[in-house]
Amino acid sequence: MKRQSPILDRWGKPINIDLEVPQTKDEAALAHLQSHYGGHPSSGLTPGRIAAILKDAERGNLIAQCELAEDMEEKDAHIQSELGKRRLALMSVPWNITAPPGASAEEKRDAEMIESLLRSATWLDDAIFDAADAILKGFSNQELHWDYIENTHVIVGCEWTDPSWFQVHPNERNQLMLRDGSHTGMALRQFGWLSHRAKSKSGYITRTGLARVLAWPYLFKNYSVRDLAEFLEIYGLPLRIGKYPEGASQTEKATLLRAVMSIGHNAGGIIPKGMEIEFEKAADGASDPFMAMVAWAEKSQSKAILGGTLTSQADGKSSTNALGNVHNDVREDIRNADLKALQNSITRDIIYPLYALNCKSYQSPHRHPRFEFDTSEAEDLSALTSPLKTLVELGIQIPQSWIHEKGRIPMPANNEPVLTLQAVKTEPVEQLRGVAVLKADVSTDDQTAIEHALDALSAGELNTDMVSVLKPLMALAEQDPDGLSAKLGTIWPQMDDQALTERIAQVMFVAELWGQVNAEAI
Repeated sequence: MKRQSPILDRWGKPINIDLEVPQTKDEAALAHLQSHYGGHPSSGLTPGRIAAILKDAERGNLIAQCELAEDMEEKDAHIQSELGKRRLALMSVPWNITAPPGASAEEKRDAEMIESLLRSATWLDDAIFDAADAILKGFSNQELHWDYIENTHVIVGCEWTDPSWFQVHPNERNQLMLRDGSHTGMALRQFGWLSHRAKSKSGYITRTGLARVLAWPYLFKNYSVRDLAEFLEIYGLPLRIGKYPEGASQTEKATLLRAVMSIGHNAGGIIPKGMEIEFEKAADGASDPFMAMVAWAEKSQSKAILGGTLTSQADGKSSTNALGNVHNDVREDIRNADLKALQNSITRDIIYPLYALNCKSYQSPHRHPRFEFDTSEAEDLSALTSPLKTLVELGIQIPQSWIHEKGRIPMPANNEPVLTLQAVKTEPVEQLRGVAVLKADVSTDDQTAIEHALDALSAGELNTDMVSVLKPLMALAEQDPDGLSAKLGTIWPQMDDQALTERIAQVMFVAELWGQVNAEAI
């Protein structure tokens, strides 16, 4: 599927599109990359070796630095855990496709079409996760797989590519090239890659990844872990001393030595008669210095990856809920920065190609839809309601759309049903015995009528209504007075308090009216 097209790249130059076969499989010069296997430079790592690896990367050879980053993530559980938190945090954030500013109806339809294509894509979640590999190494490249289905160019796959397959152009230190054996390398095919870069610091691409920062804590932590293992092997077990009698032969001495060396692991053994094995208490020692170095290294790693330590570990001394919330806010800022960089890469390498290849509203590479993550958080409606009521009473005009946006409540569409307050069911005034006169406007002359209504709802009638409530209790008191207290819990559901509830409601209603009539007098 190769065609000449008037589509322009971001520099305004026409591009030749060849989307049929991925570049790494189409170019014979790149065949050797398929058989490349990592060298695992972390084995026998020393400060001098790390310095050489980092300097080599600055000169454009990224192989050892990328492989060291892979080793650190595989061998150090703390690095893997902290990076996993940062990468997985990107997966749960909702996204949408927004049309360009002042979009026409056709541009809006095209943006909706692209969003529909991506909503049905099964590869996008993995692409977002793999793109976050750039956090550690500074860059992440994924090769796009295209297909032509129902007159539409669609991306059907996005394959992560080993970062050691790339090198830096000798004259353009921020330009990644595929290693094809040449001095400059092979340029990445346009519309063929999702190329994402994550900056932990300013600088050329070879120096922006976190791997260069994490390499030193990783090294010193491993020194301490190795020394701690030796310490436990030497001081964690009692000393075993073998004693042989005078005149023992070399064979007898060798037999005793083998028994001494193996008896600690096998918990049993044999020695010639006349020889002895004694267990002496090991010399006193402390593991605290080794653990202090490990703790320093892990805290340094947490700070570099997540911006703090209290979202990953707590020492029980300086850790508080308030400090934890502050550290979590920093972590959220880092997540939002990662998302902002990632949405720019997806817009450039996925949204723009889909738009340029498929949409009639395409005019130039400078106007196209955007991929955007929605990082806004819903406001606390309970805290928002009270000040809003005050502001509205002061005459401030607040649009409903703003409330929907703050509360993350979608606007109703297509006359769909909305929630409404249900009217409270109340007893008609006519049912209140002796208070029919209250239907008209109440005046001071009606005070006698209201007082008569209160008398009609007096304690005598309340006593009558209490009979139905207490009836099961009174029956049990007559039958089994001794077991009354034990059975009170089972009798309560049998009590009929409906009449009493209605009577109390009527009293409260009339009492409120009486209070309104006498408010001025009071």
